[in-house]
Amino acid sequence: MGRAFEFRKERKLKRWSKMAVQFTRLGKEIVMAVKAGGGDVNTNSRLRTAVQNAKAVNMPKDRVEAAIKRAVSRDEKDYEEVVYEGYAPHGVAILVETATDNINRTVANVRSYFTKTGGTLGKTGSLDFIFTRKSVFTFVPGDRDLEELELELIDAGLEELFVEADEEGNDLAVIHTAFEDFGKMQKALEEAGIEVKSAKLERVAQSFHEVNDEAIADVNKLIDKLEEDDDVQAVYHNMQE
Repeated sequence: MGRAFEFRKERKLKRWSKMAVQFTRLGKEIVMAVKAGGGDVNTNSRLRTAVQNAKAVNMPKDRVEAAIKRAVSRDEKDYEEVVYEGYAPHGVAILVETATDNINRTVANVRSYFTKTGGTLGKTGSLDFIFTRKSVFTFVPGDRDLEELELELIDAGLEELFVEADEEGNDLAVIHTAFEDFGKMQKALEEAGIEVKSAKLERVAQSFHEVNDEAIADVNKLIDKLEEDDDVQAVYHNMQE
């Protein structure tokens, strides 16, 4: 069928694989949200956010509902959230968020990924001077006046509002607030009638480490291994290309 067909097939397989990983991670987040605050999205803001994020990546509704039911019925195992910090080759800082039902398995796997790729696993808190937790919201700006919106959201803790391109090249508005202002900003956006595409607590690098193309390839080997692990929820780095 030709190289063009094979190229399209490869891209589809990669996209499907990425979606499967996203669905697994979001399923865990839904379970943890339910166990922490119950299965009602109207009274559980963490669950409401998790379901919202699931919709943003087109996670099937039946999978979302199944995850909620499992957690409510207590048939689902408990997950513990653990953060690992270290350095990839060439001095790039790496922070890994995990959700696990077996800490011994998870730490052994994470340590092996760092070791096998020439990195080192550090102590908890060792990267606090590089990464800070931020509340990050995204939405499609459309024809909304963003300068006016900035003024409206200042009281909700707005730190930064900018527009970037998503994976398909479409405009996506991004809002940054302090970690503790997540709920306040979420409420403000709801009251403003803004349909939030995603709402997350992320680790944002405050300083960056510049590397060359060869180093980027080495660091990406570690990132890829980490992101393929079922216990890993998110991987952050301070690599500057």
